[in-house]
Amino acid sequence: MQISQKCQYAMRAIFELTRRSGAGPVKVAQIATSQAIPARFLEVILNQLKRGGFVDSWRGAAGGYAIARPPSDLTVGEIIRFIEGPITPVTCLTGRSDDKCPLYGDCAFLGMWTAAMEAMVGVFDSTTFQDLLDRQAQNPLEMPSYCI
Repeated sequence: MQISQKCQYAMRAIFELTRRSGAGPVKVAQIATSQAIPARFLEVILNQLKRGGFVDSWRGAAGGYAIARPPSDLTVGEIIRFIEGPITPVTCLTGRSDDKCPLYGDCAFLGMWTAAMEAMVGVFDSTTFQDLLDRQAQNPLEMPSYCI
């Protein structure tokens, strides 16, 4: 599984909103500049995240976006699933009947793919945005790497 650029931008936008939590609505331009995200693309992503209940928005001169949930209650896995769909290294593990491989159930690779999926899901679902904030606070000179 490779995380798309759109999903990376969504996670970075959520991260920036959690960093600024409690400071009122944050303008799209501020998020875009802080996280190196194209503003026009960011607007689309933020609207999608709003529909998913991850962010709130306000219109007007004092408007902008804010995180809708506490960072300690929001995992990276939730955002990945919302933007990308199931977290799996191969499509046959999605559980959808149209993704079934003709060798499913008799595949020498199935155990390996399952273990890889469980490892990815474990990392993504156990990492909250509060964890990411805490890690950055411990290493303030290091820029966070969003590469997976």
